[in-house]
Amino acid sequence: MIKEPKILLNNLRKIDNLLDKVQKEDDVENIYIENYQNQNIDVMDITIRKSLINNIEVISSNLEKNTFMDVKFSNCNFSNTLFDNCSFIRCEFNDCKLTGCNFIESRLCDISFKDTNMNYANLSMVGIKDTLFKNVGLRNSNFQENKIKNLVFKNVDLTQSQFFKTSLNGIDFSDSIIEGISVSINDIKGSIINQFQAVDLLYLLGVKIKI
Repeated sequence: MIKEPKILLNNLRKIDNLLDKVQKEDDVENIYIENYQNQNIDVMDITIRKSLINNIEVISSNLEKNTFMDVKFSNCNFSNTLFDNCSFIRCEFNDCKLTGCNFIESRLCDISFKDTNMNYANLSMVGIKDTLFKNVGLRNSNFQENKIKNLVFKNVDLTQSQFFKTSLNGIDFSDSIIEGISVSINDIKGSIINQFQAVDLLYLLGVKIKI
């Protein structure tokens, strides 16, 4: 069981241009931004704390090596954006679009993703701790060499996702979709599946079902 992060946001200052703000300050706190649009931007080595980011669209951009702490993202579109080597601590993503995003070598700690599209996301070599994916699309996503502690999938579509050198011991997939996932027998060992999902994993045993 994972408790959703408790984020207390008080005395927020509304800003109109996120890019201008982070170009002037590399540590931003208590901001509120909404209805902002941009693409192909580069923002690196900044920290955003205790902030609310609502209904923004920042696509095909480079947001590497940033830290987000106690931040709520609502109805945001970050499609095809790089979040490599970032730290997310006590953050929420609600009704967001993270299609094709890269989180390579990032850190997720006390995070919730809810009602969010993360198809084709790359989460390779990500440290994942106390993280919830609920009602999330993760089709064709990539998990490689992840270090996981307390990861929960609730009603997640993992169709044709890949897991490589990532132990899934103790993770409950029983109410999610795992059709066509690529995983080794060692990595899937100890996970929880339902009786129908067992058919999706028979290929690991090298057997076929005769009808």
